[in-house]
Amino acid sequence: MKKLLIPIVPFLFSGCLYVNDRGIDTHYYNTCKEYYDSMGVYHKQCDENLLEFQSIKNETAQIIDETKKLFKESK
Repeated sequence: MKKLLIPIVPFLFSGCLYVNDRGIDTHYYNTCKEYYDSMGVYHKQCDENLLEFQSIKNETAQIIDETKKLFKESK
């Protein structure tokens, strides 16, 4: 049993999720495509993260607002 667990332990603790500036992803760096179109306008298209910090922030605020409403109604 020990011979089986010893090689597996490093893989269990290595982790596969990375935190970047926009959220949590499976890649350390965002894979973004940056380019200028024919009119000279700059564009940046990034792949979606598993969790976006902005969506977590919005959903948390919504949950807090709903909880406050429930407490006001119960009084």
